Amino acid sequence: MTNKLVAYIGILGVSLFAIAAIVGPLLIDDYSVVSQYISESFAIDTQYGKYLQYFGYIPSGILITIFCFSAPRKLPSSKLIVAGFFGLALFYGLGTILVGIFPCDAGCPTDVMDSSLAQLIHNAVASLTYIFFPICLLGIGLGLKKFENYGRLSQIAIAMGIISGIFIFSLFSDPNSGYRGILQRIIETSFIVFMVSSALRISKDAGK
Repeated sequence: MTNKLVAYIGILGVSLFAIAAIVGPLLIDDYSVVSQYISESFAIDTQYGKYLQYFGYIPSGILITIFCFSAPRKLPSSKLIVAGFFGLALFYGLGTILVGIFPCDAGCPTDVMDSSLAQLIHNAVASLTYIFFPICLLGIGLGLKKFENYGRLSQIAIAMGIISGIFIFSLFSDPNSGYRGILQRIIETSFIVFMVSSALRISKDAGK
């Protein structure tokens, strides 16, 4: 694939995610972006959940996976960069697909005893994604740091890795926090910032 095509796939992938995350809450009365998880907008009891799953999150995950597997070929050769992007493909790309296929129960409970199989899978995948996400970003950032022309992207990757790590730690410390919705949205925004930055950098290198 060409650089521009890879870039478009990455931007489209995170755009679908962002649109679904914005539209979902608007379709539910009394939904709070401050205190409710994004997953609660497409839980099994929501009227439009299936549409968000199959037209938003699942295709988003597919595109993100394709981008993350393709991106290392368009960037300087480095084991850290390859490992970081492949980690994002597995944990974030495929993770987004799986949480779309297995929506959470009403209210997205964290209590194992009160959870369905779909909820358990949803929670496990989401937890793994958030554990490895900042590690992958830091790996990419450190890998890019060795290359003079990629200093800005390196800084963005490291900054987003640190920011997401701080907010993931806060979210894991209290999964039922009244601010869990905001915490999660900051984490997701850090991923979107990195993805768009990577896509734009890859697009800039088109033709070189």
